Amino acid sequence: MKLISSSFKDKGIIPSKYTCEGANISPPLEISNVPSNAKSLVLIMDDPDVPAHIRSERIWDHWIIFNMSSTTRQIPEMTGPTSGIHGKTTFGHSKYGGPCPPDREHRYFFKLYALDILLSLKEGATKKEIEKAMEGHIAAEAQLMGRYEKDKGY
Repeated sequence: MKLISSSFKDKGIIPSKYTCEGANISPPLEISNVPSNAKSLVLIMDDPDVPAHIRSERIWDHWIIFNMSSTTRQIPEMTGPTSGIHGKTTFGHSKYGGPCPPDREHRYFFKLYALDILLSLKEGATKKEIEKAMEGHIAAEAQLMGRYEKDKGY
């Protein structure tokens, strides 16, 4: 399975349009090579570079979508997928929240999972709940990593 974006390359810089310093909209994503036995897709975007004084778990969840149709091949900019249920992010809401690193350049991981089931969870489920429900049901995974650092103003 493969996950790419037309807005940035893997390990590349995420354009500010998709961050708290820009329009704070989700970037366009393209999905390919989904296994034929997949019943649903899960997308999790998180940041593992959060300073300990901000969050003890040191991971910030920016975007969570589960039960996307296994036929999804594009997630359009801003609008998100046409199927799926949003999980609750660290921001406390069920929608995309763009990169907004407080201290330095951070890495943002877009993780895509193909599952052999639909998850029996409701909107607002946490990443922890979703990951527990996914156990033993992951048919394939793909990842796209982008980097971002706030403009220092000089």
